[in-house]
Amino acid sequence: MIQRETPTPERPHRRTEGPVRTCVGCRKRELAVDLLRVVAVSNGNGHCALTVDQAGNLPGRGAWLHPDDRCLQAAFRRRAFGRALRITGSPDTSAVVEYVEKSTGQTSPAREQAAKNMSTP
Repeated sequence: MIQRETPTPERPHRRTEGPVRTCVGCRKRELAVDLLRVVAVSNGNGHCALTVDQAGNLPGRGAWLHPDDRCLQAAFRRRAFGRALRITGSPDTSAVVEYVEKSTGQTSPAREQAAKNMSTP
């Protein structure tokens, strides 16, 4: 019987470092540890607020986002949080905006967009 050597790929097809998620802003796939998990929390009056799930243990659907102002702006522009979290209306996004501003160390136009989202019924 002839045995053949199987060529070993230079790069494995799948990464094995952990789960891979898609950023709702830029739509690029990244390891989950490199992204923020954003969860919708009900205010009790029929409205939702977005919060950053740092521990990764809040209940409900999560949307994943790069901790970058460009991805946050793209998510606002595409209205991606509502689709990803399967919620109706425009949620309060101020907590996510503050977290991203704090992590990048700069103020951004995302704060204006968050204020606009909160004022829209």
